[in-house]
Amino acid sequence: MPSKLFAGLVHVKQCIVAHPVNPPYYVPLVELVPHPETAPATMDRTHALMRKIGQSPVRVLKEIDGFVLNRLQYAIISEAWRLVEDGVVSPCDLDLVMSDGLGMRYAFIGPLETMHLNAEGMLSYCDRYSEGMKRVLKTFGPVPEFSGATVEKVHQAMRTKVPDDPEHLAARRQWRDDCLKKLAKLKSQLQPE
Repeated sequence: MPSKLFAGLVHVKQCIVAHPVNPPYYVPLVELVPHPETAPATMDRTHALMRKIGQSPVRVLKEIDGFVLNRLQYAIISEAWRLVEDGVVSPCDLDLVMSDGLGMRYAFIGPLETMHLNAEGMLSYCDRYSEGMKRVLKTFGPVPEFSGATVEKVHQAMRTKVPDDPEHLAARRQWRDDCLKKLAKLKSQLQPE
């Protein structure tokens, strides 16, 4: 975190963390996290520079452990793990829920805009669905341990899909990167009017 990373530096007003997403050449998001004493001009210059080089910078307004993207990712992973662990869905079908469900939608709009568009605006969505969301959220369990039988179950499912030897993993990563490259190109062509 910037407050620890830059502690005691003389020019702390010029310090900022730029947290990219891998692979950054196909996934343009960069989280900009200031030190509590970072000058607003430093944030503005860094934001402008990131945009100039083709990145999609977001301003993280205050420090938080794990950054924004990882926290959202970990929330999804945590619930995904519980759903597999509880026998609700298989590991492969869970991945399909993301790749052919939420992932398709989230490639173009985020969860808040999704809510907004799935009703007659955000107020309508919250009025209609907040009680149901809260009911479901209350059923979420504790943070999984990511160990034991579930690790083996998920490991076997993933090994069946992509053997975990270096050659197969490298080929699948290359396929993923090729897909991300095509998606990045498509997104640049489909900018909103």
